[in-house]
Amino acid sequence: MIIALNFDFIIPFIFMGIFLIIVISIFYFNKKMILIRKLSKSQFKSISQFRTNELTKIMGKVLQTHEPFVVPFSKRKCVAYEIKIEQKVSSGKNSRWKTLVHKEDIQDFFIEERGEVVMIKPTKSPKNYHSYLVKDKSISSGTFNDPTPEFLKLLEDFNIKSEGFFGFNKTLRYSERILEIGEIVVVAGIAKWKSLEQPIEGYNYSKIAALESTNEQKLFITDLPEARRKRN
Repeated sequence: MIIALNFDFIIPFIFMGIFLIIVISIFYFNKKMILIRKLSKSQFKSISQFRTNELTKIMGKVLQTHEPFVVPFSKRKCVAYEIKIEQKVSSGKNSRWKTLVHKEDIQDFFIEERGEVVMIKPTKSPKNYHSYLVKDKSISSGTFNDPTPEFLKLLEDFNIKSEGFFGFNKTLRYSERILEIGEIVVVAGIAKWKSLEQPIEGYNYSKIAALESTNEQKLFITDLPEARRKRN
């Protein structure tokens, strides 16, 4: 018996399957989910439990090691940031967000955990870390939405005009992600004990715990609530 296939019936299911695969792939392979999966491969440890060369994860409060960054819009102090200014542009029936400004930076910092500290030394070149920071601030303007004085000042600082040729507001948006002083952070890396060449103010020991990277293992840094554990 030969069964005739009804392709008109099957085709919608094929497209639905392709759509689901794309959605699942976008979710599974996005930067946030990749970092959460990487963090799940290491265990939370207190500083007293650090074992040299062991992949270790810690949660604690961000402390600065030197003068922190100050982000341009919220003026908050931080040890890492990512800011972005985008403009919505149209082409025919399609529109997209065009990045006008994208800046990010990171510096050395401490994590304080129950009165003890861990040294974290991320580097940008070569990059020895992966990070994902929660979006803390955002602001936008558009045709019927004038930019606030603070947003207008920010745009001026970056030499971006808020209006187009005919005096209408451009559709612009700004986002800010930071790792703020005093914020709770989760970091995973290779545990080390480092001898101090110079004393640290308020720290009375000759060695300090550190989380470092290797050629095979980068640092993972995030302030995502999903990455935290409940304190005992």
